Amino acid sequence: MSMSFERYMLDMIQPMRDDLTSVGITELRTPEEVEANLPTAKGTALVVINSVCGCAAGQCRPGVADALQHEITPDHLFTVFAGQDKEATAKAREYFAPYPPSSPSIALMKDGELVYFIERHSIENRSAADIAADLTAAFDKFCG
Repeated sequence: MSMSFERYMLDMIQPMRDDLTSVGITELRTPEEVEANLPTAKGTALVVINSVCGCAAGQCRPGVADALQHEITPDHLFTVFAGQDKEATAKAREYFAPYPPSSPSIALMKDGELVYFIERHSIENRSAADIAADLTAAFDKFCG
């Protein structure tokens, strides 16, 4: 019995996708889905650039999940998966200028414009609680 590499990767990363979709975040898997959602999202939108790396698993995804327990949260919740849904990720990153590509990373947009961004270097050496605190402060400032 053999398993294709593509099937293996899909099976391996599904739990990483589920970490975010299980807390109500919608995956944008194509450039068309990104275009249909990011520039037209009224109010605030959180966009998580997901990744297979350890800091995504240990800090980013848990920090985002914790932040979404806050009383004030964004109106829309989206994610793209770097290295997996490459075209969708590239399209989403067009909205995050002047920040260079970084994964994982977290963007907060308001009426289609970037208002807050957490780059990988601000995730990888910090705790999930620190990231949640940064996000909830941004939610209070921009989503309230």
